Amino acid sequence: MSEKRKQDIQRIKELESINLAREEIRDFVIETKKQVEKDNDLLANRINNDLKSRGIKSIDIVGAIGAGKTALLEKISEKISKKYRILVICGDITTRVDADRIEKHNVDTIQINTGRECALNAYHIYQVLNNIDLNDYDLIFIENVGNLICPSEFQLGTDKRITIVSITEGEWVIEKHPMLFKMSDIAVINKIDLLERLGTNIDKMKKDAKSFNPNIKVITTSAKNNKNIDLLIEALEL
Repeated sequence: MSEKRKQDIQRIKELESINLAREEIRDFVIETKKQVEKDNDLLANRINNDLKSRGIKSIDIVGAIGAGKTALLEKISEKISKKYRILVICGDITTRVDADRIEKHNVDTIQINTGRECALNAYHIYQVLNNIDLNDYDLIFIENVGNLICPSEFQLGTDKRITIVSITEGEWVIEKHPMLFKMSDIAVINKIDLLERLGTNIDKMKKDAKSFNPNIKVITTSAKNNKNIDLLIEALEL
């Protein structure tokens, strides 16, 4: 087996945590996976070009369940909804709990329920954008399904990607989930209001994010106490 083929197989195992037991299906699985990624990237590029041509800013927000994605979006929306006409696309397995929360802050929301799919993909976003009047918006946020693994497989066509973690997830969370940080423009470490109680090593978290992506901006926040929300908005160039 060639070295390239070994690397391809290992990549599939790393991305999906599966062992391809039968050698006769390995090529099929690998080629299918590569084609799905290629088609998604083509559609993501089309989305990005369309939004840019209309002057619409777009931001993808990823993070585990409970990291504070929705709470931070609420705080950001409160501060900038008078400046921008905002659409928030929320991804969840089911319900529209997050969309309902965010909608109270003078922004429009659209809920995507993915069912068994653990992340949004470019096709989800393309379908939404094709069924709304984009002339109504200056800024689009996409709140991805809550986890730190699946969203790394799919670009959504946004200008920026933020990965949010919280100190309640432990100081090892970034080291254990490096892929999204390699692909993100900003890393947010949230819930620092709990630092005295939890004693999480934030310096390690910052160092880990920078080690995986030297160009990433790292911001510590507390959605509860409004800590550094303005700094985050500034980093988003809003």
